Amino acid sequence: MSRRAKSVVPVEGGRALRQDESFFSEGTIMDASQDYLQPPGGWLMTQTERLPAPPPARRGVLFRSVSGVARWFGRQELPRVFPVFNINRRLFWPWLLFASQMMPFGRLPAPLREMLILRTGWLCRSRYEWGQHVEIALRVGVTHEQIVALATAPHSLPEPATAVALQACEELCQQQLISETTWQTLSEYFKPRELVEIILLVGHYQMVAGLLINSGVQLEPSIENALDAFNQRAEALAGNPRESLS
Repeated sequence: MSRRAKSVVPVEGGRALRQDESFFSEGTIMDASQDYLQPPGGWLMTQTERLPAPPPARRGVLFRSVSGVARWFGRQELPRVFPVFNINRRLFWPWLLFASQMMPFGRLPAPLREMLILRTGWLCRSRYEWGQHVEIALRVGVTHEQIVALATAPHSLPEPATAVALQACEELCQQQLISETTWQTLSEYFKPRELVEIILLVGHYQMVAGLLINSGVQLEPSIENALDAFNQRAEALAGNPRESLS
């Protein structure tokens, strides 16, 4: 069944958002229900922007140095999660150092790292985490087909090391404990230090997803456009292109 394109519609009278809508930018909302790929139950979204990012003048002098972080992501603009996290400056700087040791300076192959982050974001139902890392994953070599498989059939991915890492990710997200069978297979492909990194990577992005979902932070316009382009491509791959692509 073909879906209509997503639309940005005006907020009327400051009304609360529906469950499938989200704050997009001042005076507008994004109807995220039109995403072609969504987790079961849809994305988790707040009805208001609960923790708005402080304006630049209130972010602190040191925070200006973080603008260079955008280059780590190959971006011209700083992801909105950073000024939101910086609301608590005491936690922001230690978190930034810790997070950077896994992404982008981790030791796992970048495509595997991004697939694990995407699967975590999907299972946590965080649209921001998913959207940000769809764009990053494509840039480090993950294919459109692989990303679609992460959402629809992760066990169908043919590379054994990737498949078992994703199985471990799913077990961590769902029950915290990696099963003995999965652990034995995982240990055949990854060294102990890599196993530690996999567990911490998944756990870290579960934590970040919690902040993203509950703060109400929304994708930057450029990433929103990139996600929409990906959804169109995914729909076309499924043989169900939108009318605008036909």
